[in-house]
Amino acid sequence: KERAAQWKQGIEDHPVFNETRLDRLISVGIKKLSGMQNSDGGWGWFTDESSAHTTAVVVDGLQRGVTAGAPVPPEILARGLQWLTAYQSKEVARMGLPATDPNHKSAADSLDAFIATLVPAEPAMLDALYRDRLNLTPYAQALLGRALHTAQRKAQRDMVRQNLEQFLVTDPENQTAWLKFENGNSWWHWYGDPIETQAAYLQLLVAIDPAAPTASGLVKYLLNNRRHGSYWNSTRDTALCIEAIAAYFQASGEASPDLNLDVVLDGKVRRSVRITAADLFSYESALDLGPADLADGAHTLEFRKTGKGPLYYNAYLTNFTKEDPITAAGLEVKVDRGYWRLTPKAGSALVSGSRGQIIDQPSSSFDRERIEPDTILKSGDIVEVELIVESKNDYDYILLEDPKAAGLEPIDVRSGYFGPAYRELRDEKVAFFLRRLPQGKHTLSHRLRAEIPGKFSALPAKVSAMYAPELKGNSNESKLQVED
Repeated sequence: KERAAQWKQGIEDHPVFNETRLDRLISVGIKKLSGMQNSDGGWGWFTDESSAHTTAVVVDGLQRGVTAGAPVPPEILARGLQWLTAYQSKEVARMGLPATDPNHKSAADSLDAFIATLVPAEPAMLDALYRDRLNLTPYAQALLGRALHTAQRKAQRDMVRQNLEQFLVTDPENQTAWLKFENGNSWWHWYGDPIETQAAYLQLLVAIDPAAPTASGLVKYLLNNRRHGSYWNSTRDTALCIEAIAAYFQASGEASPDLNLDVVLDGKVRRSVRITAADLFSYESALDLGPADLADGAHTLEFRKTGKGPLYYNAYLTNFTKEDPITAAGLEVKVDRGYWRLTPKAGSALVSGSRGQIIDQPSSSFDRERIEPDTILKSGDIVEVELIVESKNDYDYILLEDPKAAGLEPIDVRSGYFGPAYRELRDEKVAFFLRRLPQGKHTLSHRLRAEIPGKFSALPAKVSAMYAPELKGNSNESKLQVED
């Protein structure tokens, strides 16, 4: 408690949290924006010419400032809104021109959807955006949904939500949800950024259905996909994620808990705490249980809550097991290991020689046969180890270790890069080091040769984050039998 109080006091004393300093910084920022505003009321990006997207970003920020009580001069915001309104009218007029006209605009685009969330959208623009919604990126569809919600077009809004949710993936085991995009998603544009898209979709859900399980799943997905646990990819997407999550907290009531909690082990209260908005970050939030608390046998851990507000909890258990065979485990990352016997195919292939002659070269391909628990290997058999890694999120610095059975030895003798991973051959295992592990399933493999007769156990393959070791998973243990 003393450390928590010191930490809280340190934050309150930090100059960034000094209200006078904040007011001064906001005033300086608004003054700078005022000086950069063009005579026509818009803003440009490193040029004097006003840009629709830059103007929309600035107006969006100024509107948020007004909502938060910042001293935004009304005339600056009014001129910016006027510029965007005129731009929207011009785009509507362009879509009404004949197709042969050089200024004709064939369809509403992502920028039109963004601007429609900032200024009162013309009915003709909303009609065009809804008509062309399937050509918009998911990001722009989420923005369009918010504009339709503001305009009270509920049926169209719900249809846009339905269009978006064809990309929705949920993971009940991990309690996450996210929009999964096609490979052609233009992530390098502002309207294709995957993280900002998740935040925009969360904002849409907060506006129309904050109690939806998808909303809380999106929050957890965003939190899980931070870089180094504190930010996302840029200041921009980090700000949008924080804003969306804060909006969810406010809409769901999670920002103001008022509850009492008892942590009960086997019917005995081990910890009682009160959680309110005032002590949300300072209450005693951890309970450590040792071997004396968890004797052999079954135990029941309960969280008994009274009052309002949701309760989130994590439980980590470290144990020593004597089970045989060891079974697979994992949540955020999982690994599955399979063994295959490789039998060289009889035959040959015609290839070109160094002087252009035709050479009949023996084939180097193999027949693959899955090795089951009752499969008996012969000394000299080639065995391919297939490791399938499943990742729930995008991770950095992942270590994959595959202990080898004692009767088998690697065919390769030199460590080095093996596809996307650095492969290191050691006496007792093969280790793969992956700089990045994208979300999804990935396959790595290596080859062994059966040498020593006997019955052997291959301990489970393990996957873990090198700098966050609590992120880990393991495969099943494997039994192998080799004969002369």
